[in-house]
Amino acid sequence: MENYFSAIETAPRGEIAALQCYRLIQTVRRVYENVPFYKKKFDEMGLKPEDVRSLDDLRRLPFTYKQDLRDNYPYGLFAVPQAKLARIHASSGTTGKQTVVGYTRSDLKIWGEITARALSAAGVTPEDFVHISYGYGLFTGGLGLHEGATTLGASVIPVSTGNTKRQIQIMQDFSSNCLCCTPSYAMHIAETMRQLGVDPDSLKLRAGIFGAEPWTEAMRRRIEEMMHIRAYDIYGMSELMGPGVAYECSAQHGMHINEDHFIVEVIDPETGEPVPDGEKGELVFTCISKEALPLIRYRTRDISAVTREKCACGRTFLRMKKPQGRTDDMLIIRGVNVFPSQVESVLLGFDFVTPNYQITVSREGALDSVRIDVEMAPGVAFDTVREVEQHARTLRGAIEQVLNIAATVRLVPPGTLERSEGKAKRVIDTRNLLD
Repeated sequence: MENYFSAIETAPRGEIAALQCYRLIQTVRRVYENVPFYKKKFDEMGLKPEDVRSLDDLRRLPFTYKQDLRDNYPYGLFAVPQAKLARIHASSGTTGKQTVVGYTRSDLKIWGEITARALSAAGVTPEDFVHISYGYGLFTGGLGLHEGATTLGASVIPVSTGNTKRQIQIMQDFSSNCLCCTPSYAMHIAETMRQLGVDPDSLKLRAGIFGAEPWTEAMRRRIEEMMHIRAYDIYGMSELMGPGVAYECSAQHGMHINEDHFIVEVIDPETGEPVPDGEKGELVFTCISKEALPLIRYRTRDISAVTREKCACGRTFLRMKKPQGRTDDMLIIRGVNVFPSQVESVLLGFDFVTPNYQITVSREGALDSVRIDVEMAPGVAFDTVREVEQHARTLRGAIEQVLNIAATVRLVPPGTLERSEGKAKRVIDTRNLLD
């Protein structure tokens, strides 16, 4: 039987739309009155809050970009005075200034509710132990799922990241039922379990909630096979709220967007115009219940698609597909658009390698050069150099067929590539693209 956390998850579409419209109108008025950045934008466009009367009017509003948060660093886009702030988080980005986000007590309550929905949809109950291996601190992952597990009434095991052998020991000793971390770290935990000879069936893990980075269906199947669990996707970003913007249900066929708190659009990233349902484009979100940082039409750079088709789980929220990647993570190599997730999908089709890989892009003269280092699977025997080269040629051909680029493939021993306890670093781009 499907687990629901709140009645709104199965509400009629008309009721959801009416709530969105009401909250949108209130949010537009609030940002105009309290955020100088938005007042200036609206005034430049000749737009007044009273001009927004329906959901169709959303398209009249300006986009918000990550750079806008950086330009107004740290608190320039906040809509409440400092006295009303309950917590500050910041993005885990490595380029430019961090994007700083804030929460009121009401925001934290909502955050707990939407992440509780994700846990409940994964079958977690108040009787379960939720093992959180996302990082705690300014990164929203750890405390976001912590809020959800607490709201649900489950027992929280706040392990955070690092010391993988200890993580496994805690799972064994503390009877962890649900694991929350990045998918790449889940793979690392699964590999370490295998190396230690830990039988997955000796654990009480039933489910994993994995997010914060793109991952493929093939990666899901690999994790589920290695850990004997069901692996669920969760979507979010610190600018919007953190994890819990959307979540997967038992159908595991797209993530339900918490539409009572976020309005989603899918646009052509080049033109900014909407694309039809089911067609890939850039996700754009408007926060309609957040008090501290209610962003209007925030350009996420994530590439995905949404569907209004009825879900077998009974939820009526729109669903979004797993993001294919980000427009700012997309590599342009010799004129071809390449997402790291495409490389991963190819690798997971072969049992002689693992999904641990790293792409290095460099420029030799006027030409781009691509090398992909891939770890061999543990226990796979490579008796001769010729055999290794043959496997590398096989991978090179498969990658060229899918990505339409030629790449050098180098097979390396298991455990060679650096593991990440947070988001995996898949790409090293040494090109100076400003030259």
